[in-house]
Amino acid sequence: MKVKPKEKTPRRRAFRLVGLGLILFGCFIRVMDPYPVRMTRLIYFDILQRAMPREYNPDLPVRVLDIDEKSLANWGQWPWPRTLLAQMVENLGEYGAAAIAFDMLFAEPDRYSPVRLLNDPALAGVVTVEDHAQKMDYDVLFGLEVANWPVVMGTAARLSDEGNQVSPTAGIIEIGENPTAGLISVPYWTPIAAPLDRSTAGIGGVNVSPLGGTGIVRRVPVLWGGPSGPMPGLGIEALRVAIGAPFILAEGASDEEGIMLAVELGDFRLPTTENGEVWIRYRHDQPELYLSADDVMQTPDDPDLRAEIEGRIILIGTSAAGLFDMHLTSLGESVPGVSIHAQMLEQIFTGEMLSRSDVTAALELLSFVLLGLIVIAVMSSFGAVASFVAGGAAAGVVLGTSWLAFQNQLVLFDVTFPLMGGMANFGMLAGYLFVSTEREKREIRQVFSHYVAPEILDEMEVSGHRLQLGGETQEITVMFSDIRGFTPLSESVSATDLVALLNELFSQVGDQILKERGTIDKFIGDAVMAFWNAPLPVEDHPCRAARAALLMRKALTEFNASDVMRGRPPIALATGCATGQACVGNIGSRSRFNYTVIGDVVNVAARIEQSCRHVEYDILVSSSVHRLARQDLAMLEAGFVDLKGKSDLEAVYALVGDKTVLDSPEFRKLSIAHGDLVVAMRDRQSHVRIEKMCQRCAMMAKEIEPGLQRFYLSLPGRTADFRSDVQSSQVVFSHHGRERQSSA
Repeated sequence: MKVKPKEKTPRRRAFRLVGLGLILFGCFIRVMDPYPVRMTRLIYFDILQRAMPREYNPDLPVRVLDIDEKSLANWGQWPWPRTLLAQMVENLGEYGAAAIAFDMLFAEPDRYSPVRLLNDPALAGVVTVEDHAQKMDYDVLFGLEVANWPVVMGTAARLSDEGNQVSPTAGIIEIGENPTAGLISVPYWTPIAAPLDRSTAGIGGVNVSPLGGTGIVRRVPVLWGGPSGPMPGLGIEALRVAIGAPFILAEGASDEEGIMLAVELGDFRLPTTENGEVWIRYRHDQPELYLSADDVMQTPDDPDLRAEIEGRIILIGTSAAGLFDMHLTSLGESVPGVSIHAQMLEQIFTGEMLSRSDVTAALELLSFVLLGLIVIAVMSSFGAVASFVAGGAAAGVVLGTSWLAFQNQLVLFDVTFPLMGGMANFGMLAGYLFVSTEREKREIRQVFSHYVAPEILDEMEVSGHRLQLGGETQEITVMFSDIRGFTPLSESVSATDLVALLNELFSQVGDQILKERGTIDKFIGDAVMAFWNAPLPVEDHPCRAARAALLMRKALTEFNASDVMRGRPPIALATGCATGQACVGNIGSRSRFNYTVIGDVVNVAARIEQSCRHVEYDILVSSSVHRLARQDLAMLEAGFVDLKGKSDLEAVYALVGDKTVLDSPEFRKLSIAHGDLVVAMRDRQSHVRIEKMCQRCAMMAKEIEPGLQRFYLSLPGRTADFRSDVQSSQVVFSHHGRERQSSA
């Protein structure tokens, strides 16, 4: 019967409709621009700046006079008397500063003025001054000095209306439809103490972000909206005073009110956001930008200092830790707020102004739509892999365009939203394919779960349902572990309880095997078989198998102490491990097969496990395991044992512990004593001497591994297992036996 394939066109049409719906939803999200979308965009802009920060140019006419820790140490704690500040202004003016801008507030009268100290009730009768100084006001002296030089005073935004109203000294000329209506608004400005408000050449806002703003400073307002009209920022006002411009030109949109486009000041033009902010293109903070206030206060006339000040705008701020004026930049650096004003002035002088317009935002949205359409079209026609390649190529084009736009034009083009939109479309369609594939897998599992193990089903899924008979030869480590004393236990509990008990025991034992990356082959009654290094390669597989045996020993101790075994005889395990070549693969008939191992190493491991009763120890390993893992495990020679079906005797070793036990001083002593004991048995020394040596080793082993005591107590009866001539005679006997059989 020929089965007609399902029609793909309806599913393809559904793919495309859902994809288009996702694109429309994404456009709606972008227009709403929620906080996560904005923050992702801003973080990407920070990455662009960190990848290519602005270079510092020491020739630019901007410097910061830093009231640093050294200045505070030499001139006293802040605030300083206004007489010191007057001296600072005078020194800066005489050095030829083009403008002196204070990134600090003078909201209150100077408390150090004699006229105020005498009026302080707390100091009445304590402070006395000469008659001619009783009416001296340091604010008046400071104001007189400020009036002589191009000084800009700072004011800060505040929420309460206290003190006199602050009016800007700069004239603002507006072009367009009332562009200053959309400026970031400040409820009130911090007043400037008289007579400084009348003496200063300019007043500017010191804030670098709106009230309540925290985190990274990415944009700085050039103009603020205030109760007395637009107020320039400190940096732009310092520039106006430095070049002697009487006004600032605010350029706005001609067809829409409250949209700021740019600010012009003399020959400088600053593109702004619609609310009057400037994107700061940061550079790394440079020590060369800063001058110490202590140097200006102490040096009468220094040619080097004059070269740094003359003709430059001097911004006075602080980097002292206790004055709390540090801000985080897009480069991840914490800098003084005055440094941000300085960096804004630097980029005005260099013309390196970052820009981002509505056209840029529209192009970002268009990129999002195009990426979504590419993903939908390619995946619905050619599948997920082709869609991933095509979408990745388109995303690379968008990312490259963004980088080139920033590198060459200083345009901030966001790629995060277009890329996330493309990935969302890809994820949606890939999810559909995943659901379809999972449905097919469930159908296959439902059919085959009655015939094969779940592990084989997993391999069928990985290999594309192309399992076949056969295997490959490789080195593996095999473990057999059997319950000792199972018969008495089975006689003491019902069959139902016995099955539940075995299930719980094998669960705990199997967990230890899986923890060491082993593969559980099968459970055989009261025994378990596992192997390592297949189907996936496992480094140090002999060591891992041995460690699994040690973990099983520990898990068994906890199992015997659990409530399940209360009132029942304890269970013991006998475990044997061997390493060798084996055929690993799918073995069985064409209609039904198992993933297992076949080889002599399997028989060796099984026979070593059976030898645990003869050796009187619970974990034995072959000589191959000992050879490959002796640097990481504590093992002791346990003699030669006769393995059923093997012509030669097999050397086995008792596994005592892990690397910690191996490196312990106690085991080193035991190992030396054990070696002496083995030599004594091979040299056929007296039975009495061997018994004493066994007792001594048993006492030493008590604190290391209590199970070794039975091992040592049985050694006097097993001295022949350690003699090399026993193995050779056994080999001769085996050969003679085979010859006799051949003759018969």
